Amino acid sequence: MKRDYYEVLGVSRDATDEEIKKAFRKLAHQHHPDKNPGNRKAEERFRELAEAYQVLSDAERRSMYNRFGHAAFEQGGGVGGFEFGAGFEDILGDLFGDFFGTGRTRGRTRARRGQDLRYDLEVTFEEAAFGCEKTIAVPRLSACETCGGRGAKPGTAPKTCPQCRGSGQVRFQQGFFSIAKTCGHCNGQGTIIASPCAACGGAGAQRRTHQLNIKIPAGVDAGSRLKLRSEGEPGMNGGPAGDLYVLLHVREHPLFVREARDIVCEVPISITQAALGSELEVPTLEGTARVKIPAGTQSGQVFRLKGQGIPDLNGYGRGDELVRVLVETPKKLSARQRDLLEEFARLSGEEVHPLSKSFLEKVKSVLG
Repeated sequence: MKRDYYEVLGVSRDATDEEIKKAFRKLAHQHHPDKNPGNRKAEERFRELAEAYQVLSDAERRSMYNRFGHAAFEQGGGVGGFEFGAGFEDILGDLFGDFFGTGRTRGRTRARRGQDLRYDLEVTFEEAAFGCEKTIAVPRLSACETCGGRGAKPGTAPKTCPQCRGSGQVRFQQGFFSIAKTCGHCNGQGTIIASPCAACGGAGAQRRTHQLNIKIPAGVDAGSRLKLRSEGEPGMNGGPAGDLYVLLHVREHPLFVREARDIVCEVPISITQAALGSELEVPTLEGTARVKIPAGTQSGQVFRLKGQGIPDLNGYGRGDELVRVLVETPKKLSARQRDLLEEFARLSGEEVHPLSKSFLEKVKSVLG
C-alpha cells in the first residue's frame, strides 16, 4: 500500500503550495541519490518524495487526490501512473537549478538577457526644474570588431565540443533516471575556441565607451531615475539587451530650497522695513519679481509668488515660490540710533514689545 502523500512530505492536508515546496526541497536534498550513492532505501525514498510532490504541487492533481486518494491515478484514472519524464526534470530544475544537474537549460541554446547598468548624473537646480538634454559616456560591452563577436581568430571558427557534441550538457545514468549536467569541457557553450581572437581573448566582446543623448524632463528631483531601454549590456545567445538606469543628483542652489513643487527663498529685511512696510525685489528661477511687504510684518512671515516654483513632472501646472522674510536686528548702534530707539520705547509705554509682554503674561498664568 502506498503511503499518504501528505504523510510522505510531512505536511498537513491544508498546507500551502509554499509549505509543500519547502518540505519537498528539504527532504529531497536529504535523500537524493547523489548524496547517498549505492543506498537503495534513499533511492526509493527519493522516488516516493518526488511522486508525492508531483501530485500535490499541481492544483488539479491535488484536488483529485483529495477526493479519491491514490485510486484517482490508477488504471487511467487521470494521471496514468507516475513517470520521471520532462515534467519531473522541470520540477527539480525549478527547485534546485543546476545543483543536481537537472535544470531545464540547455547550455548554449539558452538566451540570456544582458545586465542592467547604472549611471550617476549630476544636474543643476535649474536643469532639474526646467529639463534639459545631456550627453553621457557609458562604458559597456560590444561585439568585438576583429572577430565579429565569435571569439575565434579571424580565418578560424569555433569547433563543436567533442564531449557534449554541441548540446552544452552531458548525461549519465544515476540509479533509476538520467541526469543532465553542464558540460565541463565547454562550460555549456557547445563549442570550443581552439584559436581565440587576440583582440578580445576569445570573449567575443570588448568594453567600449558609447555616447548617448538623453532628455531630462522638467520637474525631476534628486533621486529620480530615468530608464533607457536596451542601453545596458548586450544579451547572450540572442537574448535582449539590459537597460540603463540614470540616477539623478541635483546640485544645491545658493538661494533656493526645494519643497516638493514649491521653492523657498529667505530674504532679510531691516526693522524699519518690517515696521513701516516696503516693497522688495526678490530673485526667482527666471529673473526677479517684486513683493509688497505690509507694515508690521513679523520675522518668518511668508509671502507666496504663484506659479514661480517647479513645473509638475507630469505636466500638471507649476508650484509656487515662498518668500520668507527674516527681520535683521542691528548688531551695532550709533549713539543717535540708541537714543531714538529708547525714545520709541518710552513713547510706547512699554519696556518690552507687546508680543513679548503677551508671552510673559502667558508664562505667569501657567506658573501661577
